[in-house]
Amino acid sequence: MSFHATKLFHTIEGGAVITNDDELARKIRLLINFGITSPTTIESVGTNAKMNEFEAAMGLCVLDEIDTIKTERQRIWQSYQTELPPGLVQFQQWNPQSQNNHAYAPVLFESEQQLLKVEAKLKENNIIPRRYFYPSLDTLDYLKEPVIARSDATRQSPATNQACLISRDIASRILCLPIYPGLAPAQQQTICGIIQNQVEN
Repeated sequence: MSFHATKLFHTIEGGAVITNDDELARKIRLLINFGITSPTTIESVGTNAKMNEFEAAMGLCVLDEIDTIKTERQRIWQSYQTELPPGLVQFQQWNPQSQNNHAYAPVLFESEQQLLKVEAKLKENNIIPRRYFYPSLDTLDYLKEPVIARSDATRQSPATNQACLISRDIASRILCLPIYPGLAPAQQQTICGIIQNQVEN
């Protein structure tokens, strides 16, 4: 799990791995500490991925305020639902069996052109939304499977360079709006007003 600064709970950077596999936990501990097992023994390759004291202190401070943070994020998320008129943008539909921790406030626009217009206007007003889910991962060159020359050119893996068209469509039209404790109602009204003005005009 990620403890990046944009998360509900964070330690500025870093994250955690949770496992019930003792052997896997041992390997992970080696990896995060250079592979060192004792002051004179290095068992394997590793890196320096230990949490530092400053990050730990930040995590403890955030943990002390976690209920307030959750309440504030929920208020802001619900305000977006209320302030943005139906049909202006599309909100994510939540599975009734799941819980929303209000970590993000994604909205879907009718087109990428509309999104870019809104994004530009928000940035003009020093409001920074994020395209967290762009680009669609199937468009990244380094994830594309190379086509291997074969005697029978038709015998290629069906997964080779498969286009994920729904993912591409949604990734091009989804924008995450600011959501963080301290975002004042007046600031949020400005955000919603800019979105409405840019979409309707």
